[in-house]
Amino acid sequence: MTKEKRLRRRDICAFLSSDMDKELEALATGTGKSGKRRTRKRDGEAAEAAFLNKATSLGFEVAKPWGDSSQFDFILYTGWRCWRVQVKSTRCFHNQHYSVILKTAGRAYTRDDVDFVVVYLVPVDAWYVFPIEVVCGKNSITFSPRPGSRSRSEPYREAWCLMACPRDGKCNPEISGGRKCLASENGECPFQGCNPPTKLDP
Repeated sequence: MTKEKRLRRRDICAFLSSDMDKELEALATGTGKSGKRRTRKRDGEAAEAAFLNKATSLGFEVAKPWGDSSQFDFILYTGWRCWRVQVKSTRCFHNQHYSVILKTAGRAYTRDDVDFVVVYLVPVDAWYVFPIEVVCGKNSITFSPRPGSRSRSEPYREAWCLMACPRDGKCNPEISGGRKCLASENGECPFQGCNPPTKLDP
């Protein structure tokens, strides 16, 4: 490789690195490279990328349906079960709480659509894992991620154990989603055995 080619490759790599830094900053601030507000679709894509990183880092195997015609965003494999997962995100903070809309084609999600709805609160980097039984038929959810919060959503914060529950079969031992039942005082599942979990108030 000639010196000229090496210099050209170095310049290209430097440009790509700078461009990536700008994109990461844009994802964090909610603005595009031009400084304009990002679209809802771009925010959704960013949330999906964050979910992919989160789920794989916990040890889940993740697949994505081809195209965008499915009612769910991802398929999560635990080593025993496959779950249909819909990812939502929000930056909307109003009256001391965050809120997110739960709709597909103008209607609420049902068991026929997904198995889990996962919500990402971008400003506080918090994940909420809801079995569809909890949010079935709901058009929206509110969150109050603060110390001592009594929000009905808080028990589901980082509740990845619901996707890797031993009641659903032996899961991949490499999954590190945390077992809330092991963390409780009596060793019982805080989600009432997950059959069915406590449904959020309408």
